[in-house]
Amino acid sequence: MAIGTHSVSSQSKRNLLLLAAFSLLSFLVMGYHPGLEDDGVYLAAVLSRLHPALFPHDAEFFRVQLQATVFDTWMAAFVRLSHLSVAWAELLVQFASIVLMLYACRRIAARLFPELRAQWAGVAMVGAMLTLPVAGTALTLADQYLQPRNIASALILLAIAHVLENRRWRAFFLLTLSFVIHPLMTAFGISFCLFLAVILSPRAAAWLSSTLRPRPGMAALLPLGWIFEPPNPLWKKALDTRTYYYLYQWTWYEWLGALAPILLFWLLWRLARRRGETPLARFALAVFAYSVFQQVVAMLLLGIPALVRTTPWQPMRYLHLVYVFLCLIAGCLLGRLLLRDRAWRWAIYLILINGGMFFAQRQMFAASAHLELPGMRPVNPWLQAFAWVRQNTPQDAYFALDPNYLSAPAEDYHSFRALAQRSQLADAIKDAAVVTQVPELGTEWNREVEAQAGWKHFRIADFERLKAQFGVNWVLLASPPPGGLDCRWHNAMLTVCRIP
Repeated sequence: MAIGTHSVSSQSKRNLLLLAAFSLLSFLVMGYHPGLEDDGVYLAAVLSRLHPALFPHDAEFFRVQLQATVFDTWMAAFVRLSHLSVAWAELLVQFASIVLMLYACRRIAARLFPELRAQWAGVAMVGAMLTLPVAGTALTLADQYLQPRNIASALILLAIAHVLENRRWRAFFLLTLSFVIHPLMTAFGISFCLFLAVILSPRAAAWLSSTLRPRPGMAALLPLGWIFEPPNPLWKKALDTRTYYYLYQWTWYEWLGALAPILLFWLLWRLARRRGETPLARFALAVFAYSVFQQVVAMLLLGIPALVRTTPWQPMRYLHLVYVFLCLIAGCLLGRLLLRDRAWRWAIYLILINGGMFFAQRQMFAASAHLELPGMRPVNPWLQAFAWVRQNTPQDAYFALDPNYLSAPAEDYHSFRALAQRSQLADAIKDAAVVTQVPELGTEWNREVEAQAGWKHFRIADFERLKAQFGVNWVLLASPPPGGLDCRWHNAMLTVCRIP
């Protein structure tokens, strides 16, 4: 008995060390970029909860969208209770999300593959592929900054593991927790868990194997009258800035990325069933059935003009879970069939999958440090400007900058609002995405963006007009700035000036 207990304890310690090692490797490969892309909304919301004096202007561009989630409230409470800075708190939760996601993947893999090497090869694959793009959805498996979707994804995957282990009430609790953090992604998680729970029943699995038919009519049963209202033209203008919303405008390779996984899981179901691998066969069937159903729903919602108001629901994002499962099972199969117990094969495998993704991340954010950790001096010229603004301008300063600054060379899609911690006039890229979710912001967004049209040719009179119209009193400009401004700081690329 003592020997057996010692053996189990040793295996648990080994699993814990492997989980920690793969989580750290995943974090190092994917990088860390707070304030990037969507974090312009989430980080600003957390900061606003902690410091209400921040963002006296245009706070609606991050506050309204977060009314459907407790993420900002929860993070602000965590910062207060932990006495950590926002930067360190977000880094800690980001890493915890990665650990929990990989832990859940290991739990899922353990129900599908008996071999330990297969399970850990699957975990290693998911960990390496966290920044893998998901077809044409503008998603990756996880984001390089703390995003509610990262936390929700980890909770959803853990709920799926509990469904596989026949612990339905625990899964229900986890899905409920996930829903208050990220409702949209959790809706897909609930959908998959329902398919999985049904298919794990032997009788239901046998019936679905021969009669699986998606029912398109189900997608039309939406008792929400506002869906059929004509869209606001300014909302539609913002929506048109997001081409990935429009399924029927996807390229052929994006369609391939959406449909090929469905076929692969169908083939896996057939193969696993023939080999007598019942758990794997049923799981593959659940993924296949879920994918077919969600694909039909997406094609209906995105193909019927009268349902254009449902476009921001982004129904094709059901593929996020499918891609996680695709990476997990592909890795497990490689571990079983190819890697086995050969150390040199494992070394090559880990170098290839992690090295390739690391290289891609460095190309994507070439002007920024790969790990933008708290306390580090920024190397990115835009981040240097944001840091100076945060440390040297009044909290009520109201900035204008190029409305397309996020796509500027070397900017790497870092948010001024979140990182400079100052109010800004609406931008044409990230704030447009907010408008697609909150149509009532369309009028103000359009007014502010239109007022900044022709930014690259602005002179002192144009800045004075912005000050008179909106109360803007500071600007961030390309160097050298036009004359007439009270300029306080500059680097080789940018200048911060006060409007007289």
